[in-house]
Amino acid sequence: MDSLIRVRYAKAFFQTAKDKNLLGELKSDVENIFSICNNSPEFIGLLNSPVVKTKQKSELINRIFKNQVHDLTLKFLVLITENKREAEIPGICRNFLELTRKDQNIKTATLITATEINGETTEKIRKIIEKETGAGIELSTRINPELIGGMILRVDDKQYDASVATQLKKIRQQLLEQH
Repeated sequence: MDSLIRVRYAKAFFQTAKDKNLLGELKSDVENIFSICNNSPEFIGLLNSPVVKTKQKSELINRIFKNQVHDLTLKFLVLITENKREAEIPGICRNFLELTRKDQNIKTATLITATEINGETTEKIRKIIEKETGAGIELSTRINPELIGGMILRVDDKQYDASVATQLKKIRQQLLEQH
């Protein structure tokens, strides 16, 4: 039931954004809101609090996001809150971003390396992935020293593992099988 609520709100906002030719701007708003949801336990606490009244939540959301997001985005957040669905805001944001990526043929990719790589190298990798997939790529990077070297690349639900740690595990497994 909850996921259906998230999808419905996300679809409604997505369609409104498209109809008003504001998809780019509203996508940016939703990314910022989603980031706040992921990085601010206090904000999530506010949304989930049964003690804080709906009117107070609407006022606080207005204060937090006024002059930060498009008026349409602010009205949407207030509408969600007045309908007592504020706890669904992170899920609605995630669904909206998925709809936007699908509409714009954008795939998400994560590059995991043992050490930090520079922006130029990251950009080259992003362009290669775009060429291979025929889609736009939103590339995020992570560092995992346990890889020892090499990289792991995830594009949507596919993974390419070229890490030294994995290669060592494979060699070890082959040696164990021979004896």
